[in-house]
Amino acid sequence: QVQLVESGGGLVQPGGSLRLSCAASGFTFSSYAMNWYRQAPGKERELVAGITRAGGSTTYAESVKGRFTISRDNNKNTVYLEMNSLKAEDTAVYYCNVKLALRVLWGQGTQVTVSS
Repeated sequence: QVQLVESGGGLVQPGGSLRLSCAASGFTFSSYAMNWYRQAPGKERELVAGITRAGGSTTYAESVKGRFTISRDNNKNTVYLEMNSLKAEDTAVYYCNVKLALRVLWGQGTQVTVSS
C-alpha cells in the first residue's frame, strides 16, 4: 500500500522541541525528494522544508530557518523534522508529502500545538 504515516506531534511549551517522523511505504523511497508542509487554522497549507533523494540538499521556509532540521534515513524509509525553539505560530497540522510519477501523496497529518 502506497502511504505516508506521520507521528511525533503533541503539545509543547514555547521554546520546546519536537521530532516528527514520516514513515513511507509502497514506493521506492530513496528515489524521491520529500517535503514537510503545515497548515494552521484558517490558513493555507505551506511548505516548511524539503530534502533531496539522498539527503544532500535541504530547503526551508524563512520562518523556520535555523530552528527546524529535515533529515531522512533511506534504510528506514523515513523522513524526519526536528523542531527546536518552537513558537506559538508553529502551531499547525504537519504533513509529509511526496510527488510521485502519477500522483502527489500526503500523509494524514500530525498535530503540533505550542502553548504554555
